[in-house]
Amino acid sequence: MLHYALIFLVIAIIAAFLGFGGIAGTAAMIAKVLFVIFLILAIIAFFRRAS
Repeated sequence: MLHYALIFLVIAIIAAFLGFGGIAGTAAMIAKVLFVIFLILAIIAFFRRAS
């Protein structure tokens, strides 16, 4: 999950550098959503192992 978030972040940076604003915004939004999902799943896994 974190891997995909980083891939979309790189796509967003490259698209922004090349001037593709819409694609960069969409890729950045997808990266943010995937990162939040990754954080939530990581916290759940951490608490499940702790108990």
